Amino acid sequence: MKVLHLSYSDYEGAGGAGVAMYRLHRGLINAGVDSSILSRMKSLKTDESTTIPRSATELFLKGITTKLGLNGLEGVGAFGVKRHPRYRDADILNLHCIHSGYFNYLALPALTRNKPTVWSHHDLWAITGHCSYSYDCTRWKTGCGKCPYPDHYPPIQRDATALEWKLKNWAYQRSKLHVVVASQWFFNIMKESILQRFPIHRIPWGLDTAVFKPINKEECRFVLGIPKDKKVLMFGVVNADLHNKGGDLLMKAIEKLPESLKKDLVFLTIGHRGNDVFAKVGVPAIHLGYVLQDKFKAIAYSAADLYVLPTRAETFSLIAIESMACGVPVVSFAIGPIPELVQNGQTGYLAQPENPDDLAKGIVQLMEDNALRESLSAKCRSIVEREYTLELQTQRYLDLYRKILA
Repeated sequence: MKVLHLSYSDYEGAGGAGVAMYRLHRGLINAGVDSSILSRMKSLKTDESTTIPRSATELFLKGITTKLGLNGLEGVGAFGVKRHPRYRDADILNLHCIHSGYFNYLALPALTRNKPTVWSHHDLWAITGHCSYSYDCTRWKTGCGKCPYPDHYPPIQRDATALEWKLKNWAYQRSKLHVVVASQWFFNIMKESILQRFPIHRIPWGLDTAVFKPINKEECRFVLGIPKDKKVLMFGVVNADLHNKGGDLLMKAIEKLPESLKKDLVFLTIGHRGNDVFAKVGVPAIHLGYVLQDKFKAIAYSAADLYVLPTRAETFSLIAIESMACGVPVVSFAIGPIPELVQNGQTGYLAQPENPDDLAKGIVQLMEDNALRESLSAKCRSIVEREYTLELQTQRYLDLYRKILA
């Protein structure tokens, strides 16, 4: 079987979507599948991935489409994918993140007409008039228009969301797809969307539990230069300034922590702009920057006592299962799919959405109760081993591929 993944990036630079796609790709290779990647950005040094070249026409069109509020239509290189040798040789085409301007969704009918296609969704962009996350807005059910969040990613200069929704619907009417989502929450969303016309499958993302595992905490802290007598709270995103990541809610929660806890606390952060996030709260922070290597991520997680995930919007959370795989409980908000991953009182604490007081309460409760935290730690690991391994995810995708081909 030959599988071709189509994504904005082959690994680096696309956040959790790029990481999830790459892990599936490696899982398929480990299972004996001929898997490869076609992407706009190439970060891998191997021949596993090939780039979709950018043309001068795209740069010219972007100036027009941006002003019209129709993001992505400049990606005319998508129409040339059919001529690519890897596309022609593939038995299965697996789409991932196809926004960010490199892919014109109007090419979907041509690409999927004679090539069995699976579309793995990492956000809500495919069903909305422009945004990746709709928050409390449900206009995507009926056709968008009068967008309440034009500045949210990807931002638009003009509200053409009703037209973009119609164009997407036109393309989907002429396409052949199997839709995959990672959470039951997202599955239910898809059933009410313009993609409900296609078969929808739920396959949670997985990870390598031989890499993401509990490592001796004292040794990890020594490697990272963290004092042994401190309590460590970890936080990590690609960009903490993004509205959906909730960095502002975390700052409000930290301000409400008791001084007795603050003086014993160290923040451990990964991602971009981590230093800026904690500069104003008067608590020391160790910022590791953008971490690519999974083994180093596991060291960072294992050095922490608790992981805080102040998210406003997710369709899954790789970070949550990475932390849990390393035996680190998670404090988060009860939004979207998070309760499927973080079970209140079992693998962490779920605060009321948009309530930094409750988030602070969860941090205090788990930080000050060592016995409870250790109990949650063991449950975290067992749940990941049972439900979120890369082997299980890979097998589920293989079963779907074979079913479609048959």
